[in-house]
Amino acid sequence: MTPTQPERVEPRGLPVGAAAVCGVLVLIGLVAFFVGLARDPATAWRAFHVNYLYFAGLAQAGIVLACAFVIIGARWPGPVRRIAEALGAWVPITFVLGLVGFFGGRHYIYEWIEHPIPVKQAWLNEGRLGLVDLGILLLLSILTFVFLKTSLRPALHGAADRTSGFARTLAERWTVNWRGDDVEREIADAKLRRLAPVICLSYAVGYSIIGFDQVMSLEPTWFSNLFGAFFAWGAFLSAISVTALLSVLHRNYPGLEGELGSSRFHDLGKMIFAFSIFWMYLFFSQYLVIWYGNLPEETSFVRDRLGEGFLQDVWYLQGFWERVSREPWVKITLTAWVCVWVIPFWCLLGQRPKKTWWFLGTIASISAFGFWLERNVLVWPSLVPQDTWAWLGFTQIGIALGFLGAFALVFLTYTRVFPSLALPRRV
Repeated sequence: MTPTQPERVEPRGLPVGAAAVCGVLVLIGLVAFFVGLARDPATAWRAFHVNYLYFAGLAQAGIVLACAFVIIGARWPGPVRRIAEALGAWVPITFVLGLVGFFGGRHYIYEWIEHPIPVKQAWLNEGRLGLVDLGILLLLSILTFVFLKTSLRPALHGAADRTSGFARTLAERWTVNWRGDDVEREIADAKLRRLAPVICLSYAVGYSIIGFDQVMSLEPTWFSNLFGAFFAWGAFLSAISVTALLSVLHRNYPGLEGELGSSRFHDLGKMIFAFSIFWMYLFFSQYLVIWYGNLPEETSFVRDRLGEGFLQDVWYLQGFWERVSREPWVKITLTAWVCVWVIPFWCLLGQRPKKTWWFLGTIASISAFGFWLERNVLVWPSLVPQDTWAWLGFTQIGIALGFLGAFALVFLTYTRVFPSLALPRRV
């Protein structure tokens, strides 16, 4: 697809088999959540919190990735940008789930509600938390909606004649006062160039604050100025990994044959490789300062996840791994670290692995799973530091599957019924 070739969306029916699987996963998630509320509400709400944070960051970062393509004027992504945009269909649902989590589960998540910290009450209070965090999610939902509408409008003209129901209504509303292909593309491109930096800056600031509030405050005596950037960047890298995986899965999608090949896979592989290094840099930057400072209020977060051994200046001596293996959460934390950085770094060093679709898809899957594990590691040890397997169980895994099914169903619906995968008009 050349940059000048006009796009035309081709509405497709929702794939019955995939939609049924997603529906089953959603049902499992609902059952697990309500059974968990009846038996152990703390576990249910904590599992909800972890998956809410993972999919919220993934969806919003997909839009940020598309914005990055717009800002730099990237011509190589082609359909990859549409796939990244489609992740953002979940963003409005993030706001709704934020309301559910705040009003339903906040007393099970935030220890400082029941045990206030006087010197931090100006920041750690329910009113400020709800107003600021939900306000951020609402703002990003509005910006995301405007971005998607603007991005899709030039490709939606005529789509109403090829579909029905709500999709037809949507296409008609989004193409009202049509001014012609060339004019619409010029107007949309100009508007997106203004909107994309606003979204990126809002994401950087907003998700840093969400990282402080939704994760760092769970261990309220610990603080790190860099943690917000680390949290937001992890979500961005997870969006790149999922975009790469979905690009691999769509390589033979009708209308996209030949559009998603080794060249674009190579670029996606380079992004995973390079940005995983930066993610590790942010982690190490925090760890190094905590390690040489060795102040009690700074070391608790690392100690709960990596154990005492990583805080000592002789951690590399004989017997280190034996000591570490007996401490809770260390193995899970290191597993997440291996999935997010070690495997992508070493497996994507060469060109051929990046260009090979099945290999890139495998690494992207491992990275995406690693970030889900990382979000568990960020939350659970702060709440149950001595229980290594608190994140596992019917309730926890069931809720995770429910979120996965709902997210996939929203993606499928958006890309098929309210089409986001704009296909090139064949001439």
